[in-house]
Amino acid sequence: MLSKTFGAAVYGVNATLITVEVSVVQGTGMAIVGLPDGAVKESQQRVDAALKNCNYQISRQKTVINLAPADIRKEGSAYDLPMALGLLAVSGQIRTSKNLEEYVILGELALDGTLRPIKGVLPIAIEARRNKLKGFILPAENAMEASIVNALDVIPVNTLTEAIEFLTGTKEIEPLVTDTRDIFFNSVGEYDADFSHVQGQENIKRAMEIAAAGGHNVIMIGPPGAGKTMLAKRLPSILPPLTLHEALETTKIHSVAGKLGVKATLIARRPFRSPHHTISDAALVGGGSFPQPGEISLAHNGVLFLDELPEFKRTVLEVMRQPLEERKVVISRTKQAVDFPANFMLIASMNPCPCGYYNHPEKDCTCPPGTVGKYLNKISGPLLDRIDLHVEVTPVSFDQIASTRKNETSAEIRERVVKAREIQTKRFENYSEIHSNAMMPPEMVKEICDIGEAGKALLKKAMERLGLSARAYDRILKVSRTIADLAGSDEIRIEHLAEAIQYRSLDRENWAG
Repeated sequence: MLSKTFGAAVYGVNATLITVEVSVVQGTGMAIVGLPDGAVKESQQRVDAALKNCNYQISRQKTVINLAPADIRKEGSAYDLPMALGLLAVSGQIRTSKNLEEYVILGELALDGTLRPIKGVLPIAIEARRNKLKGFILPAENAMEASIVNALDVIPVNTLTEAIEFLTGTKEIEPLVTDTRDIFFNSVGEYDADFSHVQGQENIKRAMEIAAAGGHNVIMIGPPGAGKTMLAKRLPSILPPLTLHEALETTKIHSVAGKLGVKATLIARRPFRSPHHTISDAALVGGGSFPQPGEISLAHNGVLFLDELPEFKRTVLEVMRQPLEERKVVISRTKQAVDFPANFMLIASMNPCPCGYYNHPEKDCTCPPGTVGKYLNKISGPLLDRIDLHVEVTPVSFDQIASTRKNETSAEIRERVVKAREIQTKRFENYSEIHSNAMMPPEMVKEICDIGEAGKALLKKAMERLGLSARAYDRILKVSRTIADLAGSDEIRIEHLAEAIQYRSLDRENWAG
């Protein structure tokens, strides 16, 4: 006898349907084949205990469970439920009134037959719909996530017994239906942190607005307690709201990584990831025997904040260089290569020196001569080259802290940012890979960022007087184009260029003394 059910495996951010075939042959024992990992092989013990505790018999004949296609590695405990149902069907202990082959069935079994949640539900649901399957039987805690996908019957079950009762027709379980668009539009743009809570720091707020408007990367340099982290945490609140497509992309990545949590639904806020400086390069970009997304992919469509940038290991920072350019990361293994999207804004912060008080208006720096330059050199030139705005953050005075003046809200700033992004969307409508000013290649910068003869004279004088490096040239032009977009100007004026020049602190030859 033979029974078939469908499971699924997730590779990268996409899923592949797996056929779970259960057959009874002559002999004794059970064999699980089809490149199972340790967790899949241990399913036999969990399934046997669950069936026994739910008052079903365990077959005494030899049973072969094949996970097809057999040349793809299978991992995890999600195959417990389809295996258990296949065993019951092939032994004749249940007679299903519904066709098992019309459903994707996944779930981890506890020894008493209850179901535990699994990872990667959203991409699996999308693949099930693409293959025109009728439904998805899965643990109730994952049902909200799967219900994001319409035209698919999402059947939430809490136990093995419930799944059997549904398939045999002794219990009706209504498919879970959610209005994805309603959930998305009701929660999009909601943030706990707001720029209205920030006293002073008007120049830094302005820099953040420019960064958000053009998709530029930012590094903030300032003493401890100046507010660098507080400002960075508020950046997502002024970015354009996620589109429904971006929300689905972001949710898929978090689903695969198991970061969504219980009864989670569509992510409607731009992600903000802030890894500790002790993170490894594999944890940052992704990796593992079975590749999993790293922090840069979890920050996709959002912000990656690296606090105390020089404290990160050099190798960790260097692996970000290619993803910052290509907006994706490719993780290669012997038998497969997995792509994870990584289109994020990098916001970094650092002290100006080890003691933190170099260039401080009131406190003296206690670092020995040459220490400041050595500290800055922990960040490589190629990485610094990918950061458009260098912003010096100074401490807030008592009068500013105690001020009762009403500050501009994130919503008001975001309104200007969205208008600037709309200008850029129209500008780059013929370029599928370019969506913001920060993504312009050098050849396009010369074409789009025309500054005229007066602008060239100003930029030449600035580069000579301030000792700006050659790499600052394109960055200044990109930022000035964004400033002009915020002002609603078709041309880059002198004042736009002058403002952009001041955001290149670290390129000045005499900055580190």
